[in-house]
Order: sequence, then structure tokens, then C-alpha cells
Amino acid sequence: MTVEQNVLQQHSQKHQQTLLNQLREVTGTTDVQLLQQALQVSNGDLAEAVTYLTEKNAKVPQQDEATYYQTSQEANDRYISVGSQADTNVVDLTGDDKDDLQRAIALSLEESSRAFRETGITDEEQAISRVLEASIAENKASLKRTHTEVWSDSPNPHDRKRMDNCPVGLKNVGNTCWFSAVIQSLFNLLEFQRLVLHYSPPARVHDLPRNLKEHRNLPFMQELRNLFSLMVGSKRKYVDPSSAVEILKDAFKSSESQQQDVSEFTHKLLDWLEDAFQMKAEEDREGEKPKNPMVELFYGRFLAVGVLEGKKFENTEMFGQYPLQVNGFKDLHECLEAAMIEGEIESLHSAENSAKSGQEHWFSELPPVLTFELSRFEFNQALGRPEKIHNKLEFPSMLYMDRYMDRNRETTRIKREEIRRLKEHLTLLQQRLERYLSYGSGPKRFPLADVLQYAMEFASSKPVCTSPVEDIDISAPPGGTTGQQLPAPSTAEQGSTVPPEGSAGAQGMATAQLRVPIHKPFTQSRLPPDLPMHPAPRNITEDELRVLEGCLHRWRSEVENDTRDLQGSISRIHRTIEMMYSDKSMMQVPYRLHAVLVHEGQANAGHYWAYIYDPHQQRWMKYNDISVTKSSWEELVRDSFGGYRNASAYCLMYINDKKPFLIEEEFDKETGQMLSGLDKLPPDLKQYVKEDNHLFDKEMKEWDILQARKAQQEKLALATAAALAASSACTTSASPQPMSIESSPPDNSVPQQDPEYMEQPCPTSDSKQLQEDVERAVSKAASELEERSPEALLNAAIKVEYTRLLRFAQEDTPPENDYRLHHVIVYFIQNQAPKKILERTLLMQFADRNLAFDERCKSIMNVARAKLDLIKPEEINMDEYEMWHQEYRNFHETTIHMVIGLELFQKTNYVEALMYLIYSYQYNRELLAKGSYRGHDEGLLGYYRRQCLLKLNEQAAAMFESGEEPEVTTGLGIMNELVVPCIPLLLVHDVERDLLAMEDMRNRWCSYLGQEMESNLQEKLTDFLPKLLDCSIEIKSFHDPPKLPTFSTLELCERFSHIMATLGRVPTDGR
Repeated sequence: MTVEQNVLQQHSQKHQQTLLNQLREVTGTTDVQLLQQALQVSNGDLAEAVTYLTEKNAKVPQQDEATYYQTSQEANDRYISVGSQADTNVVDLTGDDKDDLQRAIALSLEESSRAFRETGITDEEQAISRVLEASIAENKASLKRTHTEVWSDSPNPHDRKRMDNCPVGLKNVGNTCWFSAVIQSLFNLLEFQRLVLHYSPPARVHDLPRNLKEHRNLPFMQELRNLFSLMVGSKRKYVDPSSAVEILKDAFKSSESQQQDVSEFTHKLLDWLEDAFQMKAEEDREGEKPKNPMVELFYGRFLAVGVLEGKKFENTEMFGQYPLQVNGFKDLHECLEAAMIEGEIESLHSAENSAKSGQEHWFSELPPVLTFELSRFEFNQALGRPEKIHNKLEFPSMLYMDRYMDRNRETTRIKREEIRRLKEHLTLLQQRLERYLSYGSGPKRFPLADVLQYAMEFASSKPVCTSPVEDIDISAPPGGTTGQQLPAPSTAEQGSTVPPEGSAGAQGMATAQLRVPIHKPFTQSRLPPDLPMHPAPRNITEDELRVLEGCLHRWRSEVENDTRDLQGSISRIHRTIEMMYSDKSMMQVPYRLHAVLVHEGQANAGHYWAYIYDPHQQRWMKYNDISVTKSSWEELVRDSFGGYRNASAYCLMYINDKKPFLIEEEFDKETGQMLSGLDKLPPDLKQYVKEDNHLFDKEMKEWDILQARKAQQEKLALATAAALAASSACTTSASPQPMSIESSPPDNSVPQQDPEYMEQPCPTSDSKQLQEDVERAVSKAASELEERSPEALLNAAIKVEYTRLLRFAQEDTPPENDYRLHHVIVYFIQNQAPKKILERTLLMQFADRNLAFDERCKSIMNVARAKLDLIKPEEINMDEYEMWHQEYRNFHETTIHMVIGLELFQKTNYVEALMYLIYSYQYNRELLAKGSYRGHDEGLLGYYRRQCLLKLNEQAAAMFESGEEPEVTTGLGIMNELVVPCIPLLLVHDVERDLLAMEDMRNRWCSYLGQEMESNLQEKLTDFLPKLLDCSIEIKSFHDPPKLPTFSTLELCERFSHIMATLGRVPTDGR
């Protein structure tokens, strides 16, 4: 064989293995011969091979579910991701039909070589694209997705402003949570961040692109640099990655809304980065073998040692992301142990020339960044669709890789053999223990110690001399009493009227009934006293009982001792196995967990986010699109291990703990100061970020100017109205002095009751109430004063009114009687408004021209208005005055939202109630942020908001289950229009009961995925689920607040009191 033929064959084998791995991953088929047959029939075209296998699987009778799961657990096929820099051979251990296989390889090579010469894209990339297209086309009918909602930014730029040096989030621009999760994980590798930021394109860039690959990779690198620079120095809370995402989506050749797979995207990303850095490395080190920083950072090598048909082989292979099977394993080490051994390996260590085949993998060189792909998706051939594996899989925060290293091969083999022997012994002990804990030969089994105890209790019971049925008199009542039995009443007696209560007949009947107690089994918990509690032997002598008790006691003690010994031995073996690799010699290669990429949902729909460790703050952070929040190891475990809900880890990223440069900050060489923000960026990116920050500053200034203009217009409108009112009022001839409440009770805070707050077109009912309050205060002041001048009466009346309102503010009242709704001053007092605000508010009450109902009150009104005119601008801050009254208006409107929402909820009108409850909760929360007395009970509003969403979810789910087209459309409309937009509101404050309610809603809809349904329902469900499973807390397009009716103060107080009193009689269910 010539050198060219040898190279061709090696390349063919490598390409064939790659195609087999990809085909196996896409279809879930584990039969190697069937895979080879599909490739042969399709002439190496993966798309046709997928179609061939799908059609073939459809013809195979469906196996039952139990058989399927058993098969899927036994299968343990894997593939190794080989980087494009791999330069060593891969041994093909598959198939026997060499002639057919060589023909398929030759055809595939011819096609792929021609394509590479024309486009510059490798056959592997073309294969991935074809598989994606075939998969999308195949699933289009049943798994169709429409374009999901793109988040709309808050119109207020201050809501989008970055706080201090908080990490920057990434905006989801349409099913791009996969992009955010991966990019954030890589960005927080500071060495990787530096490599990207300081990347410069080759100097011969003007001569490029030489092919399509270079035309694509270089623009992507520039967009990635721009994105990273914004993540470093932007003033925005989150940035838009659209430019980089669009390049990726074009390369994937998939529809815009197709949600990409994390591992697939990471493969593609690293390939592109590797190519980009390779171009630069070749230019910088011409004549030398260039070093690619991406390869050195993410790629390692392992040694494949094995036997093929009795012939030993040993090859070195390069790997990037290392794939691991999840099904059938409980932790990461079990996955790794299974991944490192393929086939039967007994012959690997024997001198005999056995025909067995198998191989071991030993890492010869680990990359600084070690990434594991957890295969949590598999293709269910019985159902014809992919499914997600929700099994629990534990992984450590510190992983020691020594046992998998080639240099420790012999030591590990010895320890593995010892573990194998211990596990065999463990299995034997567990089987023996099981015989003690599940004793018996029938279908029901019990612990042997309990069986002996029951036998002892039976023998010790009081003997019964008769048969269990002989002592029951079927003619006697069930109570077993010996009282005289009443004769059955005749038909005539039954039809007669009951004797009068005081008659002798009635007394006789009552006496007879007392003598015949009746045992009622469903209403009387105690058994009749003469009924034995347990069965007992009919006859047993004391000698027999003594011997039997002695034997049973001894046997039970022996059984308990044996059980304890077995359990102790099992525990010791478990500890021995756990400590097998704990010696220092096997803890020299530590890898610390850097990032965990989490997927929540099912195989066809879901959401990605990442947990990333911050070594400088020594805490975990959760990166969920635009939201970046503090987290904990406990939260990571809950969301990542799986088995708890639909969320589980999909990708694990570990970093070498002995290479701190991976996460070390950069320092200034001259000053020694740590670089941060814009100082970390090269000049071109620094200018890019400055320009973006300037645009953001400009946006905030324009917003502030606009808001100031609106506030000024509102203020001018109020001032104009006040001037018109003042010009029509009469003034008194006296020169009154400014009013003070120094002698009043201590200064607290107060709001004002003004018809304006109720926004009444006619203030009749409110004015009538105020008129009565003023008249009462004036009358009481007049009766206590000797001086009857209008000014003296005004001062005294104000003090009387203030004292009354202060008493209300300090009174402890039930929830249904909230005095803050009765008068603004009560609200101000409870919230400690300044004294000047109180004084002016009270003056405004007495200066209302609608209160001039007699001469005395009219004169007091004129004095009050004159006092208002005498108040100088510097004596009271009118902006602050307006702010307090606006605060009360907000409280009043929040109360109206709350009352209407609760009334509609009680009428089960959940659709209309939702918006009232949602806005009342949001407005109330804003009020409570300024003080605990500024709003209503947050727990009560949160409870009914949550219950309303659960009720709507229940209604919508019931409509979907009906299967009727109008009902299904209405139900999904309720979810899309009402429930889904409210989910971020449940997530944003991280309230446990809100999170549980959200999980209940999601689980209800996810439960439909495993059920048989019509294709149109499956399509609608698949389209809807990504929206429901979106874990972002970004508020998307939302309904406008509902229009409020006009309530008088009296009407609002009455309706509030009624609804709160009604709620007080309803169980809160944990409210």
C-alpha cells in the first residue's frame, strides 16, 4: 500500500467515524450495522440517511415503554468530539462489511473534497448544516415554532442603567438564551476575555477573504470583540448581541426562531475562534509551527488503548468538549468511568490472543478549560420524537482527574479492580440483607424481625376458647348486649304518629332504646368492649408459651444482630469505595467548577441560563439573559442536578485550579493597579464603548428633559386652576396672622381630603362630608372659646379637627376600617409628613368655598384663604406639597384597583379581575417601598394575584384538554394574552410562593408533552411552551392599566370595608 493510499484510508476511517457519530446522535439509533447501511444507501448524505432511518423506524412495531427504557439504559454508546486540529489516527471498531464501507467512504470523500475546494467549508460543517436542515424539515409539521416575542426595552432609560460594576446581561433577541448562556460562561474566563478583546485581524486582511470561511469568521470576531467590550465597560444594564447572533444564524441556515442546541453552538463557536486565531498565528510565526491559543485553552488529548479482534492498538486523539451519557448513572465520576471504557476489556491486560474487542481512554493532556457535554436528550424510536432525560446526576464543585490520567494508568487499574471486587462483595451482602428485610415466599414480604415480633404478640395474646364465629348471636344486635330485644314495630305502628314527648309511651320507648346500644362502624371509632383487638391462640399452656417466647426472643435478637452486621459491612464498603481515590497521590490534578449551563423544559422547547462562579466575590452568579443576580451553591444544585423538576445541567465547564491565569485580573505594568472598566480595553474598543455610552447618556438626558417638561406642564395647569379659584374668592378686611399648630399634638404626618383626589366632576358628596366635619369643629371650638373672632375660631377649629384626625391615625382598627381612606390628614400623619404640609392641607380644607354654608363659616373660610395668601414661597416647598398630595392620589387609585379586582375575583370573573390585581400589586409595592404605612397588605394582594393566575391557568388547561378548536384557541389566548406576560412579575421578586405557583402552571402544561394528541394540538402546544418556560424577568409588552370609575370617599370606604370583611371570613390557604 502506498503512502497516499494509507493516508486516504486513515482519512476515510476518521470521516466515516465522524458521520456515524453524528448520525447516531441525531436519530438515537445505536445499531452500528443499521447506521452503516443508512450511510451506504444515502451515499454518505446525512440528510438522506436520517430520512432512511426515520422511515425504517416507523415500520418497526412499537415496543412497549418498559422495554424501551430497559433498552435505553443498557445502551452506552458515545462519540468523541475531535477538533479540526486533530493530527492523529482514529481506529474504526465498527462493522464487518469492509467492501461496502470503503465504497461509501470513497464517495463521501470525493464529494466533501470538491465542496471544500469550492467553499472552504469542511465536510464536518457541511454535514452539521445538512443534518440541521433535515431535522428542521422533518419536524416542521409537528414541532413548528413561530417567532417568539422579542423583548421591548423599558421606555425609561434609567431602568436600563447599569448599577455600579454589576455584570452586564445580554438581551434575548428571539430564542437566543442559548447564546447568552455560552457567551457569559466564556466571557467570565478572563484569559479568554483578554484573547478576544486583544485579537487583531491579520495584516493581509485586505487580501481576504480567500474563501467563505474567512469571509465569515473575521466579521464574527469583530462583532464578538464589540460585544465583549460593551460587557466590560457599558453603562447599560444589558446589551444587544444581535449583530453577532445574526452571523451565527446565517451559518446555521436555520429559521430565525429555531432554538439552537448549546453543545452544537459551542462546537461551532470554538471552531470559528480556532480558525480566526489560526490565521493570526500563521501570520505572526511564519516558518514555525504556529500555536493556536484556542487550541491550547480548550483542547486536550487522550490515549485510546484497546484490542480489535485480538490485535492491540494505541492511538492519540484530540478532543474539545467531552460527551458523557447521563442515563443509568448517579454522578459525574460514574459517567466518566463508563466513558473511559468501551466494550469488553478483560483481554486488554491478558497475554492471550483473545478475539474480544474493546478500548480504554486515558487522558494524556488535559486542557486548562475542561468542558463536559451531558447527553440529556435521546430519540424515542417508539414514539418517533426526541425526549429529555430528567434523571438526577450529581457533580462536585472540585473534580480531581488523576484517576483518568495516562500516567496513573496502572494505579487506576489496580484501584478499579479493587472497586470491582468490593462491589461484587457489596452486591452479595445487599442480597443477603434483602432476604432479612423482605422475608416470605408470597407476593407480600415483611422484615423478618417484624414477623418474629408479630408471632410473639400472637402467642402472648389472651386465649380464646371458642371459634371466632361461634360466639356471635346473629339474632342479637351488633353491640353484644344482653338487654331485652325490642320487637320489630308493625306496619301500623310505623305509620302512626309519634307520641307526645311527655307521654308514658315516649318515656318507655326512650328507656328501651337506652338498653340497646348500637355499634355504628362509620361514626363510632371505638370497638365494642367485648370484641378482641387481635386474633389469639385458642389454647396454649404456660410451658408452651415460655418455650415459644424464649425461642422467638432469641431468634429475633439473632436476626437483628445479623441485620446490623450486614448494614455495617455495607456502609464500610461504601466508605472504602468513596475513599479509594482520596490519597494525595490521586489529588494532584484539581479542576474547579467554573460554569454550569442549565436547560429547563422538554426536548422540543425550553430555556437556557448559566450559573458562573465569581472567584473574587467567592459566590455563584446566575446569568439569565438580561438578569444577572447573586445565587448560591444550593440554588445551583436545585436547578442543575435534575430529578427535581424540568431543569437540569446540560454542560459543565471546569477549569484547572493550578492555573490561576485563567481567572486573574489584569494589572497595569507601571502602577501595579488592577485594570477595570474601559482601562481593560484596547484603543479601538475603548472608543467604541465611549461612543455607545455617550448615546446612552444622551438618551437619559432627553428622557429627563421630557419628564421635567411634563411635570412643569402639570404644575402650570395646577397653578392656573388655583389662580382662577383665588380670583373669584372674597378676602376679609382683617389682617390675620399665620396659623400654627405648635400647641397641637406632636408632629407626625398627614394627607388631605380634597374632592380633587377623587377626581369627581361634582364634589357634592365629598363636600357634604367635609362640610359636616368643618361645622362640627367650628361648633365645638365656639363652645370652648370666649373670644368669637373669625381668626380665633379658625385656629381653634383647626386644632379640634387635627385632634380628631390624629386620634383616628393612632387608633388600632380592623383591616376593613382604614381611616386613611376617610381623610388625607390621617394618611399624612401615619407617614410622618412635614408640619408645614399638614398646616397648609388643613387650611385648604377650611378655605374651600363650597363650605360657606352660614355667615360664621363663611367668615372663617375668608380668614383661611387670607392665611393661605400670606404664606410666603420660602415658608413651604410647593413641590414637596404637591408630591405628598400626589402620593395620596396614588394610594387612592391603588385602593380602587384593589377593591374592583377583589370584587371581580369573588364573582369568579378572573379574566377581568387579573389586570386590576396586577396593577394594584405593582402600585402598592411602589408605595410600600417608601414606607410601611403608604400602602396595603402586600401579602393579601400577592395571594389574590397568585390565585387569579392559577385559576386562569386551570381554566385554560381545561379548555386545551377539551380538544375542541374554539375552546383550545380561547384557552391558549388566555395564556398568551394574560398569564404568560405576568410570569416575569412572579419571578422578579423571588417570592417562594410565587415561584411554586409558577412551577405548578408550567408542570401542568409540560405534562401534556408525553400524551398522545392530534397533530394540530401538538403544534399549538410546541409553539406555546417556549413562551411559558421563558425564565426571563424582562417585562414584555403589557396591557394598559384598566380605566377606573369615579368613587366618592364614602362609596370607596363602604366598598373597601365590605370586601375586606368578606375576605376576613374566607380561609387564606397560607396567605
